[in-house]
Amino acid sequence: MLNIYIPILAVIVGLTSCNNTNVTSDLTVNNVKIKTELNPSFLNKPVVIYTTAEGTDKRLTLDRKSVFRKKKQPLENEVSIFINPNKKFQKFLGIGGAITDAAAEVFSKLTTDKQEELLNAYYSEEGINYNIIRTSIHSSDFGLGSYTYIEEGDKELKTFSIKKDKEKRIPMIKRATSIIKDDLVFYASPWSPPAFMKTNNHMLQGGKLLPEYYQTWANYFVKFIEDYENEGIPVWGVTIQNEPMATQRWESCIYTAEEERDFLKINLGPTFEKVGFGDKNIVVWDHNRDLISHRANTIFEDPEASKYAWGIGFHWYETWTGGDAKYDNLKNIKESFPSKNILFTEGCQEGFDPTHYQRWSNAERYGNSMINDFNSGTVGWTDWNILLNEKGGPNHVQNYCFAPIHANTKTNELIYTPTYYYIGHFSKFIQPNASRISTTTSRSTIESTSFQNTNGSITTVLMNKTNETINYKMIVFGDEITNTIPPHAIQSLIY
Repeated sequence: MLNIYIPILAVIVGLTSCNNTNVTSDLTVNNVKIKTELNPSFLNKPVVIYTTAEGTDKRLTLDRKSVFRKKKQPLENEVSIFINPNKKFQKFLGIGGAITDAAAEVFSKLTTDKQEELLNAYYSEEGINYNIIRTSIHSSDFGLGSYTYIEEGDKELKTFSIKKDKEKRIPMIKRATSIIKDDLVFYASPWSPPAFMKTNNHMLQGGKLLPEYYQTWANYFVKFIEDYENEGIPVWGVTIQNEPMATQRWESCIYTAEEERDFLKINLGPTFEKVGFGDKNIVVWDHNRDLISHRANTIFEDPEASKYAWGIGFHWYETWTGGDAKYDNLKNIKESFPSKNILFTEGCQEGFDPTHYQRWSNAERYGNSMINDFNSGTVGWTDWNILLNEKGGPNHVQNYCFAPIHANTKTNELIYTPTYYYIGHFSKFIQPNASRISTTTSRSTIESTSFQNTNGSITTVLMNKTNETINYKMIVFGDEITNTIPPHAIQSLIY
């Protein structure tokens, strides 16, 4: 059974004395009193370091305790990380993953003790403290087949029912949400409208939402939210369409930027407002980083559409087809539309192979994305399926993938991959409403990001993807620590 209990709350309580808020003093110049900011001293303050490293047994392991010493001038041949807590950026929404029909199906096959282990591994403080849950509006590819909540052709939605979701998906979601103490973010995404509402009369293979069904489809969102909230699951928001520019062999639907803008402006936004759902957050795009700027420019430059959009969501799959990650596109959106939020809504390692559960590069892909996404202005990060079986499914079109945790349904065994621990280096130690703070590195061999929690404690996450052990300094104002990170490792430093 997994046991990664870490007394992090006690550690944080012990660290709050170094609450890194600015200290002010009064300075008088020419009889004028001026308030000045003094950078607080970290000298002799404690640092705790957790490590996960390839080729070792370290998995979110409390690896070392240290204290800050007086800073020395960093040298050109040293690897240094520079932290400036006075420079704060976006607020942290949280981290989590998707409870799909596939996850719920696999979950239902586990014994009660293994179900509890899985839920605690993800959602408890003894685990990695997830607070975000995504799900699909009716079916996605990750499930046993396609279905909707209505009878085909029911434009009036008189037959609307989430009865199927109540069988396995909703019970799993309820058990997860019961563990999350505060700051639950539950949102839903559609993969396709019902077939009769689409140009290709099919839920699979793309097609478009027919204009005469725009309002019906907006009403469908409302009914979904009402029924889920009647089940005691508070809905934080929705995305308009999963991957609106991808014609997939599974459930999919195409929206141009202008079509998504108009559906938001004319139908979904006003409908939410009319029924009292103005507090529900609407996320646009929900696709890759490569084309994200065009979608943002088209929707956010339209005041009538933009007023309904909380922000923009994105996936990472453009890198799978040989492109680069396009983190600069995220930074451009944050600079161009600073009032809009950026949310990572889906990512997973494709190409499932059961002999590669422990493939370290899978985890490093997560670490690289999370560090750079957060440094580009992202407020929250949502993984795809939280649980899949020993075949990387079930998936009704054989689109098998990795998850952070797999279950061997034949042996009732949970398989924890390195990805689970890499995600945990962020989700366990960064708390909702934390502020990202300025973090830079002197060498590209180290990737790093930092957040300051509301109690003043700071978490700096750094990753080493090289084959070499790296000695580094972490410098905060006038003080520093020296430390070592093993090859192919990730660390969380809390101070």
